[in-house]
Amino acid sequence: MSSFVRGFTALIVLICSTAVASAGSKLTVRAGAYAMDVTPEKFPVSVNGGFSDRQATKANDPLHARCLVLDDGKTKLAIVVVDSCVVPRDLIDAAKKKAEAKTGIPATNMLISGTHTHTAPTLTSVFGSDPNPEYVTFLTEKIAAGIEKAAVNLEPAELAWGSVQESSELFNRRWKMKPGTVNLDPFGGTTDVVRMNPGNQNPGLLEQAGTVDPEVSVLAVRSSAGRPLALLANYSLHYVGDLPALSADYFGVFGDRVGGAVGADDKEPKFVGILSNGTSGDVNNIDFSKPPLKSQPGERCRTVAETVVKAVGKATTGATYHADVTLAAAVAELELGVRKPTAAEIERATGVLARLGGKPARTAEEVYAGETIKIANYPDTVKVPLQALRIGDLGIVAIPCEVFTEIGLEIKKKSPIQRTFTIELANGYNGYLPTPAQHKLGGYETWRARSSYLEVGASEKIVPAVLKLLDKVAVKKG
Repeated sequence: MSSFVRGFTALIVLICSTAVASAGSKLTVRAGAYAMDVTPEKFPVSVNGGFSDRQATKANDPLHARCLVLDDGKTKLAIVVVDSCVVPRDLIDAAKKKAEAKTGIPATNMLISGTHTHTAPTLTSVFGSDPNPEYVTFLTEKIAAGIEKAAVNLEPAELAWGSVQESSELFNRRWKMKPGTVNLDPFGGTTDVVRMNPGNQNPGLLEQAGTVDPEVSVLAVRSSAGRPLALLANYSLHYVGDLPALSADYFGVFGDRVGGAVGADDKEPKFVGILSNGTSGDVNNIDFSKPPLKSQPGERCRTVAETVVKAVGKATTGATYHADVTLAAAVAELELGVRKPTAAEIERATGVLARLGGKPARTAEEVYAGETIKIANYPDTVKVPLQALRIGDLGIVAIPCEVFTEIGLEIKKKSPIQRTFTIELANGYNGYLPTPAQHKLGGYETWRARSSYLEVGASEKIVPAVLKLLDKVAVKKG
């Protein structure tokens, strides 16, 4: 038996709706949504997303856990998108357990992801930031309560799904540099071919090392009377980062404005707009081949959000809504290897840290020396949760990584469900997910740390695993 099969068979749980309408009747799906405010009640709070920790003393705009619950009469699903950089699996599993006890929705049928805003409270230790235990407890309770409130709001509904192309805000941030350009990594090496965020009009720019996914995917939800209840969109773009902490970044602006594009009102229960992050591990909205754009704080966030809102409007115009929708979910755990440092790398890192003399790490070399020691103490393998949902004729994949765009495109191309998208940073956090070919090119996303530690071949095991899950939830014809 291959190592892939041994890892993949660690756990497979399948929950699949096979409800059949009785003669002369139709299934009627129910839906409920709720946006739970998860803004910290106490300050200051640690903010991660950089090499050094930052402290926020107030909120620029509220943070939410935006929740959607669906019920086809036999199977219930819950999808939650949290305004957070990364959400660790233990927090997510605890929230799911509490929500399951309150709602009866199986934890295996819940998908919880982070938006990847870099201006939210730290939830897992990465680089120089450590979480506040009080906020971790607070968020766990709030997510569970949000799912419960969404379930309380369940009512007969109709669903529509579709997509539209919108590439204007997408640029691959990894650039191949011209031969002779020195790319120094934090481990003392100079073999990287690629540089992440190389600077606008850098004379060493050669070409982008990857692609983008311009698809804006949409799941629209309205009541049986035609009142918009919720909308879940998916877009493969990293955070923007031009709003001060704390902020939901462009994901929050989208949530505030998308209701206008679908004719939502202010009545209770209030419409909930949700924007999930697609496969954007190597994509941002900066075109490094051109001069830097001048903008005011928050301007780029608003531009991106409004662009996606307009795309949603196009995708939902004339959409066909369905009440007879069936649901399905499948989950699995895949055991993957951890890239551990060699004895020589540990010795070098120890020397770098010794020279600090107890002072905080500041440089990339110092930060990654600390990461090297921490990864050396990791287990040799980790279990990575994978998930696939089906909502009518729409497939959704959940992967707990910052997934490179080309991987998401491969999943879409090979999926047995015609309309499929991936929500990244879902159900846990296992760092960046480059392809083996991108690993060879080097660059920030491949540098070994708690932000990037899975085995080089991880994507080649994850893709067939999630395709197998999609096949399990797909509607079988004939």
